Amino acid sequence: MQLFKRWKKDSAAPTPKRRQGLTFGLARDIGQVRASNQDQVLALQTSLPSPGRQLQMGLFIVADGMGGHSQGDIASTLAVETVAAYILQHLLLPVLQEGQPDAIQDAMVEAVLQANQTILDEAARGGTDMGTTLTAALLLEEQVYTAHVGDSRLYTFQGSLRLRTRDHSMVARLLELGQISEEEAKDHPKRNYLYQSVGQQRDIEVEFGSFSIEGSHYMLLCSDGLWGVLGEEAIHDALGEGGDPQDLCDQLVQLANDAGGDDNISVIVVAFPDSPPPEEESAVG
Repeated sequence: MQLFKRWKKDSAAPTPKRRQGLTFGLARDIGQVRASNQDQVLALQTSLPSPGRQLQMGLFIVADGMGGHSQGDIASTLAVETVAAYILQHLLLPVLQEGQPDAIQDAMVEAVLQANQTILDEAARGGTDMGTTLTAALLLEEQVYTAHVGDSRLYTFQGSLRLRTRDHSMVARLLELGQISEEEAKDHPKRNYLYQSVGQQRDIEVEFGSFSIEGSHYMLLCSDGLWGVLGEEAIHDALGEGGDPQDLCDQLVQLANDAGGDDNISVIVVAFPDSPPPEEESAVG
């Protein structure tokens, strides 16, 4: 009997285990106001065979079809399909076939340029006007590579929230120039105006970046239906509570809807390998 009691006591509170692999969650919600959902998301992960080990790879994309333009849902779908197909063809397949993949920066930038041309061609055929934001993140082992146009965002979280992309909007440009304050930006009449997006002009400048995931707990990609409604403090607090990435996505979407849900809401949360379990994350600062 004493042995059973001791076993029950020991088994009631096992030592938390750290995550040993990449995990992610995603959510895509129409919100409370829009009549249709013009956002698209893509998330996938795989292991690539390599001598002596497996290479971890993940591809994550958020695209927000322009709500003020016709067929924004088509634009966001075309953007995600084109970028994913190009990256898989020019980076993933050559590795599987023991070939030489393209340079990562060249491939990711060209993928977005291809998406831009695809949307322009589709709009010309239909005599319509369409566009989309696009934020893509390619994870290879310990490094993340990003390609970005528009005002969807990518953050990392390690006790504090860090924005890894720039908004390509008129308000962001005014902020950079010091012509308006953060408070003025929140209610600026042109806060939704973008100076570049995918499919809206022939020439776009794709923002490319890279960073190490070392020490980071989460990566978050989202449309402005999340960050524009909740703000960074609420996103920080939610990630600071920790937990399963799918639960975090669902929680963030619910928070955005509770705050009004005036736009489509898309979010991807990636939990990096060896990030702390929920019990430890909740203590992060």
